[in-house]
Amino acid sequence: MYPRDRKSNKHWSKETKEQPLREEKIPTSFSKTPSRPANTLKQETLIFDGNFEQMSEYGTDTENNIFSDENLLDVYRQMVLCRTLDQRIWALNRQGKAAIVASSQGHEAGQLGSISAIRKGYDQCYIYYRDLAVLLGLGMTPTEIIKGFVAKEGEPLSGARQFPTHGAYPELGIINLSNVIATHIPQAVGAAMASKMKGEDRVTIAYFGDGASSAGDCHEAMNFAAIHKLPVVFFCENNKYAISVPLSKQMAVDSVASRAEGYGMPGLEIDGCDIVSVYEATSEAVSLARKGGGPSLIEANLERYLPHTSDDDDSIYRDAAEIEEAKKRDPLILLKAQLIKDNLISQSEDDIIRDEARRLVDEATEAAENADYPDTSEFDKHVYSD
Repeated sequence: MYPRDRKSNKHWSKETKEQPLREEKIPTSFSKTPSRPANTLKQETLIFDGNFEQMSEYGTDTENNIFSDENLLDVYRQMVLCRTLDQRIWALNRQGKAAIVASSQGHEAGQLGSISAIRKGYDQCYIYYRDLAVLLGLGMTPTEIIKGFVAKEGEPLSGARQFPTHGAYPELGIINLSNVIATHIPQAVGAAMASKMKGEDRVTIAYFGDGASSAGDCHEAMNFAAIHKLPVVFFCENNKYAISVPLSKQMAVDSVASRAEGYGMPGLEIDGCDIVSVYEATSEAVSLARKGGGPSLIEANLERYLPHTSDDDDSIYRDAAEIEEAKKRDPLILLKAQLIKDNLISQSEDDIIRDEARRLVDEATEAAENADYPDTSEFDKHVYSD
C-alpha cells in the first residue's frame, strides 16, 4: 500500500514496475496524521516495561516489509529518547558546557523512518550535522553522543576532536567528515561507486538539508550518480530554511525532488513527519539501488522547531506564530496520537516511556560529564598514519 500523500516523477513509476505509482492521481497536500498500511497487524495494547532495547532489525529492503505494531511502538520509544536527548544537549549549551548544537527536533520521523529501511551495519550513511536520530538509530549510545558535545574521552566518531557528531564510526556505517554543507554528498557518491566496482550490494544514503540542495556539490554528485547508475539514495530533509534563508529565496521551483527529472533519476516528495510514509519511500529507493537500478532523490518535508544552531537567533527572520503552526505536525505528537487511536499505548504507558528516556539521558549526562578530557599526548592521533 502506498502512503496517501506523496508526489513522484515518471522515473519513479518506470523503475519500480512492481509497484507502479499513478502520478496523475497523487494528492498534492500533506496529511496531518501518519498513514498506516492496511496490512499492518492489529495487536493487543503493548505494555512497555521500561526497558529500552535497540530498535528491532526490521530495517531491510525486503518487498512489502513494513512496520508492525510492535515496531511502531519501538520506533516511538526511540523518537522520545531522541527528543529528550536533544533537549538535554541544548540545555548543556545554555549552561556553557556544549559549544554548539544543531537541533534535530522535528526531524525525528524522517531520520528514523529512513534508516529503518536499510541494512544496519552494512549500508553506509553519510549524514549531516542535524542527524541525531540517525546516530541513535544506528546504534550510538546517548553517552557516546553527549561526550562529543562536551569533548570528553571515549567519543567514538573523532575522539572528541571534531565538531559534535562529526567523524566516522565505520562499524555502524556512519560517516560525517565536515560541517561545510553538501561537501559530503560527492563523497557518498564515491562510496557508492566503490561498492559497485567491488560487486557489493551495499547501498549508501546521503542525508542533507534543503540549503545543501542549492550547492554545486549536490548537483555534481547527483549528475554523476545518475550517469553511472550508482547505488545511492539522496535524502533531503527539507525544513524550509537554509539557516535564515527561506525556501522561496533558495530556488525558483516548489520542490527539491522535482530536480530529479533533470538528472534522469526517480524523485519523490513525501511527508517527512509521517514515519510510515518515510519508511515505505526509502524502502523502495533502497531496493531499487540494491538491484542495480541506480540512484533516487527523496525529499522529506518536515519541520525545524529551534534556531538553525544554538548560535542563531531565528526571531530575526521567523515569526513565532509560524513555529507554533509547524508544531501541529510534530512527529512525536502525530505518532503518539496514532498509537493511542489504535489502542497500542495508553497515557500511563507513554508516561513510563518518557520517564525512562529522562532516566537514560540523566545517566548519560552524568557519565559524560564525569569522563576525562582526552589526553594531550594523543593530540595528533589519527592526524598522521602510524
